[in-house]
Amino acid sequence: QVQLVESGGGLVQAGGSLRLSCAASGRTFSGYAMGWFRQAPGKEREFVAAIRWTTELTYYADSVKGRFTISRDIALNTVYLRMNSLEPEDTAVYYCAARLGSWSAWVVGRYEADFWGQGTQVTVSS
Repeated sequence: QVQLVESGGGLVQAGGSLRLSCAASGRTFSGYAMGWFRQAPGKEREFVAAIRWTTELTYYADSVKGRFTISRDIALNTVYLRMNSLEPEDTAVYYCAARLGSWSAWVVGRYEADFWGQGTQVTVSS
């Protein structure tokens, strides 16, 4: 049974930092794209960042480029999202996802994934 379990969310002041973790289990993710998405209250889910499990190639939404860093640890089967210079607009539930193959669909707003985590809340106060 495949599971993606997010952790690391919380309450932080604007300008602060958090690191989210996505612990993956149940299979190997070679050949997968791993991504982070977020959904704020009353808004649609949006793509944040993605990483190729095998090559570590990364891609970011313009809104987080230069502030967020996605990475993965093969030994721990974990994907991370380091978030710096947080803004109140970053407040959302953050979700981890895995998709076999490319992240190209994510970039154009088709959030299709083979597996999703349950989400972790990030709240940034002003």
